[in-house]
Amino acid sequence: MSAPLHRPAVSLRRYAAAQASDVHDFHQIVLGLDGSMDMAVNGNGARIDCSGAWIIPAGARHDYWADGDNRQLVLDLPAASVAVPERYFERARAIAIDPRVTQAVADVARRMSLSDRFAWQAAAHLCGALMHDTDDSIDMMRGLDFARIDRWLRLHLSEPLRIADLAAHCGFGMRRFHQLFNEAFGETPHRYLHRLRLDTALTLLADPRVTLIDIALDVGFADQSAFTHAFSKRFGISPGQWRSGSGGFRSPRGG
Repeated sequence: MSAPLHRPAVSLRRYAAAQASDVHDFHQIVLGLDGSMDMAVNGNGARIDCSGAWIIPAGARHDYWADGDNRQLVLDLPAASVAVPERYFERARAIAIDPRVTQAVADVARRMSLSDRFAWQAAAHLCGALMHDTDDSIDMMRGLDFARIDRWLRLHLSEPLRIADLAAHCGFGMRRFHQLFNEAFGETPHRYLHRLRLDTALTLLADPRVTLIDIALDVGFADQSAFTHAFSKRFGISPGQWRSGSGGFRSPRGG
């Protein structure tokens, strides 16, 4: 069991032909880049290449191996480090990814840096792309489509969150919606949206043409001062200090 992580990590890895096993107390996403690799969790195995990924929940023992040369981009995600619905990591699975995510993976790989700031930015960038691509029908059976709600929140970051309107949009009363949201996302709607706004700000900071006040307003803060206070509280430095050492790739807008 690995030591606990408190922030995301991103790394490029190559897997060998000899089978190995691992288990850790953080979530992991293995994204195909070059070649292919095989993984099995609880006896369910699948091969992924540049059009696929493995979603591995914390605590899930997994076996992995590969034939031939390969590179995979691996995200290590402590719980609540990046704004992703908790239910996204409810079960281990191999998923197909669309060209948007494939391009995002390639962009991150080309700009790999060992800095903590790059890891935060890359994790937010890639998780945003993955959530845009997610369609988990299991949640339709539970009455709440977490992926659709996440996408809706990302598209309305600049607007005040009216829980009653969102609940009605999803076909629920306020009390039931709060219950279902907490179960799916692991926190309240306002708390999740707050982290999502700051994650999105990380990717916007990579574009030097966008001013800090524009970023603040784009992600839903009333002014630059409120944005700076919230950002500094979460990440330990101001947005301006972050920008001076940012990784340099841009997140797609509008999703």
